Amino acid sequence: MRSKEFANFTYDLTSSNREYLAWFVAEICKISKEDAWSYFHELETNSVLAEHIETELAKHRRGNEIDGQAFFGRRLGWYAIVRATKPAVVVETGTEKGLGSLVIAAALIENGHGRLVTIDIERSSGILIGGKYSQVVEHVISDSLIALSKIEVIDLFIHDSNHSAIHERHELELVCNRLSTYGIVLSDNSHVSNELAQWSSRNNRRFFYFAEQPTNHWYPGAGIGASLANSYT
Repeated sequence: MRSKEFANFTYDLTSSNREYLAWFVAEICKISKEDAWSYFHELETNSVLAEHIETELAKHRRGNEIDGQAFFGRRLGWYAIVRATKPAVVVETGTEKGLGSLVIAAALIENGHGRLVTIDIERSSGILIGGKYSQVVEHVISDSLIALSKIEVIDLFIHDSNHSAIHERHELELVCNRLSTYGIVLSDNSHVSNELAQWSSRNNRRFFYFAEQPTNHWYPGAGIGASLANSYT
């Protein structure tokens, strides 16, 4: 009841749910569960990132839309996947305030290479992107379908924009021929839509799903849908 957030809620995960997320990341990235745990710990103990978030929120009017401590939830999985697979090009549709973008940027910086293209139709999006994190982020203000059509190669794609099934389908269709050989596709909408699962079937890919279990929050949680090439090892 004391939360200032009215959309894109932030929350921690239950201890068992964090363990399930670690196993999920380990399976799709072909790493150990312990390595996945170490990436979670790396993100959550990143004091530079935490200070950056606090500083940027204080600068903006929209900073009042997020609580002082921004828990990462399923974005722990995003971070670990980027750290484990070390993509050269990550594309995210749906920047919103930019918490997910920051998580990805922090992972790319730790990797020592790679860039993020984050796309949102709202000019007020991306308020958290700044400082050293902006050096690896290209923030594009555009309809996602237009922007995606201009990108040639994608190693990791994250759908987190308009969550209607038809829009997700159109994004996936555009991304299909732009993925690198072992390109991974994540959907932030798979808890309500089976579009990524159906697209994976049509394109001979494997589909996995992780369901969030927030702690101390009324929201039931979202999840991570993941699509991998059958040849991914």
